[in-house]
Amino acid sequence: MNSPLALLGGEPVIRQPGQHFSWPPITEQSKKAVVEQLGENISIYDRSGVVAELEDALANYFGVKHAVSMSSGTAALHAAYAACLIEPGDEVIVPAYTFFATATPLLHLGAIPVLADCDETGNISVTEVASKITPNTVAIVATHMWGIPANLPALRALANEHHLILLEDGSHAHGASLDGQKVGSFGQAAAFSMNGPKPLSAGEGGFVLTSDDDTYFRLLLFAHYNKRCRSEIPSSHTLHRFAVTGMGLKFRIHPLAAAFALDQLTHLDEYLAGRAQVAALLCNELKEVAGISVPQLPSKHQAAWYGLPLTYVPDELGGITVERFHKALLAEGLSEVDRPDSTCPLNQLPLFQCPAALFTHQREFARLRYQPGGFPVAELVHHNTLKLPVWHREEDVPLARAYVRGIQKVVEHHHDLKG
Repeated sequence: MNSPLALLGGEPVIRQPGQHFSWPPITEQSKKAVVEQLGENISIYDRSGVVAELEDALANYFGVKHAVSMSSGTAALHAAYAACLIEPGDEVIVPAYTFFATATPLLHLGAIPVLADCDETGNISVTEVASKITPNTVAIVATHMWGIPANLPALRALANEHHLILLEDGSHAHGASLDGQKVGSFGQAAAFSMNGPKPLSAGEGGFVLTSDDDTYFRLLLFAHYNKRCRSEIPSSHTLHRFAVTGMGLKFRIHPLAAAFALDQLTHLDEYLAGRAQVAALLCNELKEVAGISVPQLPSKHQAAWYGLPLTYVPDELGGITVERFHKALLAEGLSEVDRPDSTCPLNQLPLFQCPAALFTHQREFARLRYQPGGFPVAELVHHNTLKLPVWHREEDVPLARAYVRGIQKVVEHHHDLKG
């Protein structure tokens, strides 16, 4: 068959070699910040220096009272759950579709992650959450998939109605907002990752936000202990007697990571504005393309665009499978088009199909046996998601347009892919 598609012998749209997208932007100022910190201090035991500067800047940016830096997003989630007094046997409603670290810390606390299906956006469905509430439910966790805000006002109203804790995993969504309010400021606590590719990066790191003092003190006891706890938890507070040991864990951020993150934070709004422009361009040029559905945000909602999730609609392209379509895109040189793997419906992972095999001391986990097919919306959304990077610089716009042309080309000639 003679076909213009590169998969079938034609010329690819993009011949540019190497990586088409990298993150975070490492500037001379970024390097300078890390080198200067290297000469100043590489171990900080209390809330001082660059750690204090970063936490103050985060609290101010997100509009909350406290920010506590952590070694990773997973550590931040673990600390947030523990600080909100989630205990063995408690049920916590979490998204079925998310990165697994949203739920795994709950297993380590002996709590029961109750999966709730998503809606067509990929974010947790408010209706599904409501159907999962039982007398044992203590909290609801919302994620913001690919940086698109979940329906936090409705989730908060539901949590208030049932006297539940609302928590956020904002690891994709630094700087995203709803009606001007930043995600991360809606619940009792919010955890964020600052792993390499996140919108706000430390290389490795994380943080927890809260405006509740007792939650703050328990975060310190869970992750920092000794000098920091002794200086920050009032001597009159009932928790002060545990200040020296805390809970015996150490999840502190490395000062070099804190220095890098602080520099990145000063540019975050600039980066997000650039991403928003490129995302708008991509969505505008792809919205009429058959077989592709672009995300649509409600008015006054701002996404962080950790990625741009496109929904593949096979019925509009003669039933060509998403696997075949994706392979054709890659052949056109669109090397950054991704089908997410580890971020997936949790019921597809062995850890959630049979957690008792690893957590042998938790008898409650014997009844946790999620199986494929149990969360049809999440599984369909995940299966048909094609994720594009969202560039932020003006000079990247030609490459973004080339990705659009590659998608348009494969759609135009999709009949050649049959068989």
